[in-house]
Amino acid sequence: MPPEGFHVVRRHVRRNPRPSAKKLSGWTIAALIAVVWLWGQVFGFGEADPAQPSSPQPSVSAPAARG
Repeated sequence: MPPEGFHVVRRHVRRNPRPSAKKLSGWTIAALIAVVWLWGQVFGFGEADPAQPSSPQPSVSAPAARG
């Protein structure tokens, strides 16, 4: 008689199959990361706006003219 959690198949003791937990394997996670990286390389992440030159702003505001 096999121990609990095991069964006999053709005179060999085998472990009972575990219920499917539907968790991501390492290869699936690596594939998702690769897809996100490739998406960023091909289409970008919304950084398609051309760089707009910023007009220089004085760091100190000009004094108000008194008159």
